[in-house]
Amino acid sequence: MKGLDTLDWVVISAYFVILLGVAWWVIKQKQKNTEDYFLAGRNIGWFMVGASIFASNIGSEHVVGLAGNGAGDKMPLLIYELHAWIVLMLGWVFLPFYARSGVFTMPEFLEKRFDARSRWVLSIVSLIAYILTKVSVTIYAGGVVVSALLGIPFWVGAVATVALTGLYTILGGMRAVVYTETIQAIVLVLGAGILSFMGLEAVGGWGELKETIGVDYFNMWRPNSDPDYPWLPLFLTSTIVGIWYWCTDQVIVQRVLTAKSIKAGRRGSIFGALLKLMPVFLFLIPGVVALGLKMQGKLHWDNPDEAFPVLMSNLLPSGLRGLVAAGLLAALMSSLASVFNSCSTLFTLDIYKKLKPNKPEEELVKTGRTATFFVVGLGLLWIPVITRLSDGLYEYLQNVQAYISPPITAVFLLGIFYKRINANGAIATLVGGLIIGFSKLTLEIMKSSFSEGSFLFNLADVNWLVFAAYFFALCVAIAVIVSMFYPAPSEAQLSGLTFGTVTEKQKADNKSSYTIWDIVASVLVVLIVLYIMISFSTLSL
Repeated sequence: MKGLDTLDWVVISAYFVILLGVAWWVIKQKQKNTEDYFLAGRNIGWFMVGASIFASNIGSEHVVGLAGNGAGDKMPLLIYELHAWIVLMLGWVFLPFYARSGVFTMPEFLEKRFDARSRWVLSIVSLIAYILTKVSVTIYAGGVVVSALLGIPFWVGAVATVALTGLYTILGGMRAVVYTETIQAIVLVLGAGILSFMGLEAVGGWGELKETIGVDYFNMWRPNSDPDYPWLPLFLTSTIVGIWYWCTDQVIVQRVLTAKSIKAGRRGSIFGALLKLMPVFLFLIPGVVALGLKMQGKLHWDNPDEAFPVLMSNLLPSGLRGLVAAGLLAALMSSLASVFNSCSTLFTLDIYKKLKPNKPEEELVKTGRTATFFVVGLGLLWIPVITRLSDGLYEYLQNVQAYISPPITAVFLLGIFYKRINANGAIATLVGGLIIGFSKLTLEIMKSSFSEGSFLFNLADVNWLVFAAYFFALCVAIAVIVSMFYPAPSEAQLSGLTFGTVTEKQKADNKSSYTIWDIVASVLVVLIVLYIMISFSTLSL
């Protein structure tokens, strides 16, 4: 890899000056209470909501891992980047219920829909999930990127970036996160877009790339007999994980909750869905280009996860290399900032405030700042485990999420669509799902210690996509069956929280919160998703 030169450092320095200048301006604004600190006063417009959704989703694990998929023959995992249609579900299906309930967090919504037990369980599971996935993976990928770019040891790069991001997140709260994420989204799209264009030009164009690698390589749909990525379990499991991540996860939902109205939140989710279509072209295609250049003898890398940084450092001229490096750092910092703020929100409002309900608002804000340090520390400790679960960073992320998401997805979907589900059904699903999911994860980590052919080895060896699909069906069954043994919730408790209990006034208010253009934009997103799904198949190529 080529190192950065003086002009690159000038570009990177300019980026950080602008970023920290905006963060400092926000920090100087008073955070009077928890609504100001955790939800930016619920006064953010749709453009910034959408940009924040995109930036908080696209972290360095996407830049490194998705390009690694493109370079490492894992094209089926592209389906996780076609979840723009699920982002639309957040705005059209889930947001009205969240906004009407006036909640800060997703566990708080479960308490209103079911009871306090569900809130406790989801709070703890969410914090564990962040440590296992978002925090540790983002720090790991960031360490890889920063050490490769700057030529410094991995842990030094990881910890330094964490410290810088944590500083403005802790001091500035959600408003600092949203404003800086908007800048980061622009830098990231611009930098990665230039790299994609120049990469295709270097390899000889799209036609030459297909000829070099082979048409079959681009097929994301494999037969159900495929041992790694059978298409039906892949589609089902990716949808289950997608609904959990985009519609019920604190990091993403917190972005739409900052909106000044349901209309702004929905339009933000539509804009975020449009932006979500971009990673296919910004990160996956450069990975495929890096493979094509390697096969042509023009580039060398050892691990597919190195494809993006190596392509960037060797292909781009001085200055542009610095811009894309800034984009990589932006991706890392925006994801970390999002997770830090959401972790502190969950801990402070769903755990600490429940234990100490009489604490003043200023004390809660201080507690939220302190909580960040502990989450980061635990994330750092989990990093060594990542490499034992998968040979690809992005696949590890989807793997672990497939074991965490089914019970949460089941409870939220049934909670909104089926008013007969009660608190006992929800808690049985969450606790039972937590035990089943982490048991499978533990078996997978320990698989090498079991004798081949034994019951535990075979159980650990079950394809994660197949397991997650059956796991979700089991969670739905648990929720329904257990609920039938106990009385149905009262209509008063459910008012406005399920489709079956929405009042006529609430229906009218929701209908007035969108126009024909919102519908047209949403349909356009779905059509683009279908086009990409068809394009990445052997039928069209």
